[in-house]
Amino acid sequence: MKRIIGFLILLPLLFLTACSSRVTDPKTDAWETYKERGELTIGFDNTFVPMGFQEKNGDNVGFDIDLANRIFENQGLKVNWQPIDWDMKETELNNGTIDLIWNGYTQTEERAEKVNFSLPYMANEQVLVTKKTSGIQTPEAMKDNVLGAQAGSSGYLKFEEFPDLLKQYVKNNRATQYQSFNEALIDLENDRIDGLLIDRVYANYYLTQKGVLEDYNVFPVGFPEEAFAVGIRKTDKTLQEHLNQGMVQLYQNGQFQEISDKWFGDDVASKQLKETAKK
Repeated sequence: MKRIIGFLILLPLLFLTACSSRVTDPKTDAWETYKERGELTIGFDNTFVPMGFQEKNGDNVGFDIDLANRIFENQGLKVNWQPIDWDMKETELNNGTIDLIWNGYTQTEERAEKVNFSLPYMANEQVLVTKKTSGIQTPEAMKDNVLGAQAGSSGYLKFEEFPDLLKQYVKNNRATQYQSFNEALIDLENDRIDGLLIDRVYANYYLTQKGVLEDYNVFPVGFPEEAFAVGIRKTDKTLQEHLNQGMVQLYQNGQFQEISDKWFGDDVASKQLKETAKK
């Protein structure tokens, strides 16, 4: 009986030790740690189709999932995919509980104060999605209407950064914030919000998969064009170098294009990636 009680007391400690061993020291260049472990941990929003999301069977799939797995497989590393609260992504990274942010992560000046970025690999833009039955086809038409956005998303950041483009028109000059775009789109479908600020890549994929794209307006509101990149701790210089090299090599050998065609039917590589791969 004492042995059983002793084991039960020890079990939580073993669990905590196992978990803490996977936390990376955020103050160091951890490349050698990753090589010793044979793995690293990437934080992602597991609802962000088609970049990275969880299927009903529990599998993590998506464009970014395939891209990261292939890059690090070529470098002898396994990827552990860790779903996170997207609003806390930089905190998770800089605490060492994840090693990269990779999931349609938009490069911005504000985020650059907290993290380093990989080579931008894909272009994107923020769009407003409204029902065609609403008659809302311009930012001005959102006057006194309810807007939704994902908390911590680049769309929400731009909503605050450029108030003259959309914020001045919407009801109460604020956006209802959601933990995921899925929740926001459900509220849009059910008329609990009138418009949703969202990444074009997500909007097009989601509405196409549901077969309702023709029922919605999808249009830009004037925010600057964006680029997706990977978020890296500022201390992880060697990881940044290996990641950029891996991205370029993937494009040079055609594997990037294969993954891109699988998810988008087109080559979605950024101009920067294409130009770098030519050198």
